[in-house]
Amino acid sequence: MVFNPLGVPSRMNVGQIFESSLGLAGDLLKKHYRIAPFDERYEQEASRKVVFSELYEASKQTKNPWVFEPEYPGKSRIFDGRTGDPFEQPVLIGKSYILKLIHQVDEKIHGRSTGPYSLVTQQPVRGRAKQGGQRVGEMEVWA
Repeated sequence: MVFNPLGVPSRMNVGQIFESSLGLAGDLLKKHYRIAPFDERYEQEASRKVVFSELYEASKQTKNPWVFEPEYPGKSRIFDGRTGDPFEQPVLIGKSYILKLIHQVDEKIHGRSTGPYSLVTQQPVRGRAKQGGQRVGEMEVWA
C-alpha cells in the first residue's frame, strides 16, 4: 500500500502509519499487538512511544539496523534499483492488516427492466427483495 504524504493530515489517518510501523515490528518479532483507540489519554504521544520502542526492539533482536534508525525513527533509507544511489528522503516501510470483505459484488448487484411500482408516487418500490428499482427525484427527471 502506498500512501500519499499529503493525504495523511487532511484525512487524519495517522493511525495507518502507526499500524504499518507496528506491523513491521510485529512481523519481525513474531508478535501480535492490540492497541486501544485513544491511547493518548494515558500519556502524551503514547502511540508513538509504543511504535518506536517496538521498532527499536525489532532492530536489536533481528540485527537489522535498517528497521530503526535514530536519525529518522520509523523510516528507512531505500535505494534506487537502477543506480544503487540512496533516495534523498527516507520512507516509511511497514506491514498493514488487510481484511477480506465479506460482501461480494455478485451478492449485491441488482438490476431490473420492469417491476412493481408504488401506487401513490408511481416510483419503483424500494428494496431488492421486492424487486425494487432506483427511485428518481424531480431534479433527476429534469436533468
